[in-house]
Amino acid sequence: MSTDLQKNIAKDLLEIKAVFLSPEEPFTWASGIKSPIYTDNRLTISYPKVRNQIAQGFADEIKNKWPDVEVIGGAATGGIPHGAWVAQILDLPFVYIRSKAKDHGKGNQIEGHIEKGQKLVIIEDLLSTGGSVIGTAEAARREGADVLGVAAIFTYELPKAAANFEAADLDFITLSNYNVLIDVAAENGYIKDDQVEVLKEFRKDPANWWNNANK
Repeated sequence: MSTDLQKNIAKDLLEIKAVFLSPEEPFTWASGIKSPIYTDNRLTISYPKVRNQIAQGFADEIKNKWPDVEVIGGAATGGIPHGAWVAQILDLPFVYIRSKAKDHGKGNQIEGHIEKGQKLVIIEDLLSTGGSVIGTAEAARREGADVLGVAAIFTYELPKAAANFEAADLDFITLSNYNVLIDVAAENGYIKDDQVEVLKEFRKDPANWWNNANK
């Protein structure tokens, strides 16, 4: 993965406020965890320069990592638009995968056409613990797809995510990550230099980060 690409994606996410850092007044996740970072990568679809760099970055990295890919899949909902743009660049079929099967009609969980055994890469917008997209990959496998891996825009680099992907026997890549973003944020004045270390501590132990930060 190109360091320049990682930094450029991180800078873009900060500029359009798809990522917002607040180490002194943290956000509360649905799990109750206090987090210094809030991410909404759905905002990227409204910025042509940003989304084009993401799509081209995905296309280049996927062809390098999984050159025999045959189908691009978008994880509902954040991965759908990016997946479609990547499939267009690579001139490959596209499908999208619901979080659960429809409860009407044919009960489809995968929309679009995919043959059994076709090699699929799934696009996602964000990796937290990885649970959601791993479920998506398992659904695709049940439909007969050969899932090569997952490609996401950004990851918090939480230890739990790495463990979950390993347990699911699923490979993944991301265009940028938490540590790179913190460095870029410091370089560009989004955070103070003395906030860097406390922000980097979050990904090591997210459940206890806020308590540790206030000791």
